Amino acid sequence: MSAAPISTVPAGFESRRAANEYIESEIKKRIMFLDGAMGTQIQDLRLGEDDFRGERFKDHTHDLKGNNDILVFTQPKAIYGIHRNYLLAGADFIETNTFSGTTIAQADYGMESVVYELNKVASEVARAACDDMLKETPDRPRFVCGAIGPTNRTCSISPSVENPSFRNVTFDELVVAYTEQVRGLLDGGSDVILVETIFDTLNAKAALFAIDTLFDEGIYERVPVFVSGTIVDQSGRTLSGQTGEAFITSVAHAEPLAIGLNCALGANQMRPFVQSIAQFTSAYVICYPNAGLPNTFGEYDESPETMAENVSVFAREGLVNIMGGCCGTTPAHIKAIHDACKDFKPRVPGSDIRKEKMVLSGLEPLIYDETSNFLNIGERCNVAGSRKFARHIINDEYEEALAIARAQVENGGQVIDINMDEGMLDGVAAMSKFLNLISTEPDVAKVPIMVDSSNFAVVEAGLKCAQGKCIVNSISLKEGEKDFLHKARLIKRYGAAVVVMAFDEVGQAVDCDHKYKVCERSYRLLVDKVGFNPNDIIFDPNILTICTGMEEHNNYGVEFIEATRKIKENLPGAKISGGVSNLSFSFRGKENVRQAMHSVFLYHAIQAGMDMGIVNPGFLTIYDEIPKDLLEICENALWNRDPESTEKLLEYAQTHGKDAVAKADEEEWRSQPVRERLKHALVKGITKYVIEDTEEARIDKVSYPRPLNVIEGPLMDGMSVVGDLFGAGKMFLPQVIKSARVMKKAVAHLIPFMEEERLANLAGKEDLDEASIYNGTMVIATVKGDVHDIGKNIVGVVLGCNNYRVIDLGVMTPCEKIIETAIKVKADVIGLSGLITPSLDEMIHVAKEMERAGLKIPLLIGGATTSKTHTAVKIAPRYQAPAIHVLDASRTVVVVSNLLDKDLRDDFISELNEEYDEIREDHYDSLKDRRYLSMAEARDKGLKIEWSLPENQPPKPNLVGHKVYEDIDLNELLPYIDWNPFFQ
Repeated sequence: MSAAPISTVPAGFESRRAANEYIESEIKKRIMFLDGAMGTQIQDLRLGEDDFRGERFKDHTHDLKGNNDILVFTQPKAIYGIHRNYLLAGADFIETNTFSGTTIAQADYGMESVVYELNKVASEVARAACDDMLKETPDRPRFVCGAIGPTNRTCSISPSVENPSFRNVTFDELVVAYTEQVRGLLDGGSDVILVETIFDTLNAKAALFAIDTLFDEGIYERVPVFVSGTIVDQSGRTLSGQTGEAFITSVAHAEPLAIGLNCALGANQMRPFVQSIAQFTSAYVICYPNAGLPNTFGEYDESPETMAENVSVFAREGLVNIMGGCCGTTPAHIKAIHDACKDFKPRVPGSDIRKEKMVLSGLEPLIYDETSNFLNIGERCNVAGSRKFARHIINDEYEEALAIARAQVENGGQVIDINMDEGMLDGVAAMSKFLNLISTEPDVAKVPIMVDSSNFAVVEAGLKCAQGKCIVNSISLKEGEKDFLHKARLIKRYGAAVVVMAFDEVGQAVDCDHKYKVCERSYRLLVDKVGFNPNDIIFDPNILTICTGMEEHNNYGVEFIEATRKIKENLPGAKISGGVSNLSFSFRGKENVRQAMHSVFLYHAIQAGMDMGIVNPGFLTIYDEIPKDLLEICENALWNRDPESTEKLLEYAQTHGKDAVAKADEEEWRSQPVRERLKHALVKGITKYVIEDTEEARIDKVSYPRPLNVIEGPLMDGMSVVGDLFGAGKMFLPQVIKSARVMKKAVAHLIPFMEEERLANLAGKEDLDEASIYNGTMVIATVKGDVHDIGKNIVGVVLGCNNYRVIDLGVMTPCEKIIETAIKVKADVIGLSGLITPSLDEMIHVAKEMERAGLKIPLLIGGATTSKTHTAVKIAPRYQAPAIHVLDASRTVVVVSNLLDKDLRDDFISELNEEYDEIREDHYDSLKDRRYLSMAEARDKGLKIEWSLPENQPPKPNLVGHKVYEDIDLNELLPYIDWNPFFQ
């Protein structure tokens, strides 16, 4: 059994729950009061270095004067006295003297080792003051607020102008520091945790993450949490750039009992921002401004009476529930505020906007509900979807990559999708660096971020660098409920919305019923078990490719739209998204057709309830401007009304694209030799004459003595051309499928003749092998953890058409099953497929296990995230037999035929090894180039200027020395003075 949560019960209550309920009840009845400035009171004590050190720290290595927090050790009676004076003034809550009570802040004084004890003792001192006050006023309990300051570092801002992506503290370091502080505060008896003076929301999110972890994991019994931000000037933004509304959105997941503002401004300056917060949150509002603005000496001149009059406006207008004071305030200020505001009714919180709408944030909030327009999610900051973006990231050209993000926002992207899933990238580092850079670019950082990765470690890295409320893309049930719930709870703790893909343990949901079943199950788990806000749940019911040339794919668009409609009708609050470009992947390179398909799809999907999509917002055709003939074809294709839609789209693309050619004399190719005719038929996907041409080649015994020679000759020549064109982006998926059909028809004609030849060769022989009719056997599988199989299926079709036996093990295939099957069926080749980045690691694992099992079978690697470089650097060194990257399905036949041909195999493997050795060498050389030089070497390479040369002589200034301006009216200078530094 797990231990009971740690709980400290304040005097006057039977349990922690009773104390929590009293606070929540009392805050509804009256305005409650917080204490004033601790620092102001400590300054009035005029303490010296010896007073700060005391006996305990008399030999400490660092100066300690100014480290107010350690006075709970060395001057506990003085701190107790300050607490008591504020309680006597009318405070319901007093803050512990722990504003700098983290290892990060205490590092400046070399006091990290006492941080836990410091916070515990500080709580105990404040607890004693409250308990003693209860004896004097038994009808009015008082409470300890464990104060958590922002530290002296920022997680969203670089301290280096030259290196904007650099941070001098990480989210994880902050979580560790805050965890230790919170433990001390709770062990010492704090009744409330107050995260205050937040100038960087990411720091606050780290504190809230630490607090929730301690509570959610059952270590401590929950206490109320208060959150208070700091608006630094009249712009209405925090130091890290967020508006008040964006700030609330970013921290609302922590469900603070009270949220508001403190510090930086006086009551008069703070009022409009408090009003905005009161209108935007359903939590109670806390406000404790400074005693006006500081004077030229950094002191606060606003009297208790004046401040009380100014803050009473907040109470009179019903804006606040808790009032107090920050810099410059004293017990006299708190008494005046208490007396001026105690008779006003507290603010009545409004409805929670998050229960009705999806609310996200960057530097600014984004509010979305059913009445909003379609939400465009910019897609070009994706290394898997944009070659240009990928090139910049891989080449460490982050500023250029940032320009792509900026363009996405300028073109209408309301959310920016960031994906760093590439085999040769350190995804965690790349995601962190790019998001750190984005935070320095307000035009991009103003919109919410979609952190997109199939590697959850990369997702977490992104969430740790974004101060706003993000969207995570994505999680699914493919690894089971335990994994799903674990990730969902973490995402909730980070404060993000989530995209849920329609996958489960069986695989990818293809039809409407399966899509809905998976989404409904996910919804119930998220809402009922995790406590996820339904409005923060976004389903992606899988937009799959239509018009591939495979009949079973033709209804995918209909299935998505119907599933969308069903989800919206039955799962309240849930949103629908998807990767729109998937629909038209068959026609890549034919952008006029793709744009039209996307627009037609969105036109109907949005009507069915689709809320958002990952699209290039500057790359959509207006539905009404689509040419009527193309519109009709696209409509019929989407709704699967015309079985000829694929061919019609192909024809339209060919006749309306930039490479369109006239159809005149299209039969001229029939006069060419049979070898060229067969090649032409394969490249063009023409089945009309393939039987007669194949037969003509077969009976030409001089050129093709065996039927197999026809396959190995003209048919393979044609498939090689198809592979080259597809790899160059000049041919697209439906055309490859049509070519495969031509091949299949030709091979089918030849099989009886090859069977006859085989039987003749086997005459008189025993132990016939069932597989001997085939050119070879390939075991193919999508690796464990991956449910994508489109590419793998095409490989099967192409190989099957070329007389290879294909043993398809499906998706999510364990390594053991691949090896066991390969041995059992005596496979000639093993093929591994995968789409997502974690599949690359699984492929490495399979290669290692094949080596361990002693296999010598060639290993083919394919899939969207794979690459020749990754195969050469990461996979091939783990396996002694050939490990070969295959760019696309149509090239598989050429690779396999070379590997299985005894005459060609050795030369093919030798050339391959040579090429892969060069790739590895180039890769490792590129890493060497990135190594930093020593300081001495860097200085040796520094710019050398020969100052003795006349052309290098700097021009002489007009005046050397001082120039004095007299009789200047200071009023003329006032508009040019920046007063902000005096008010920070």
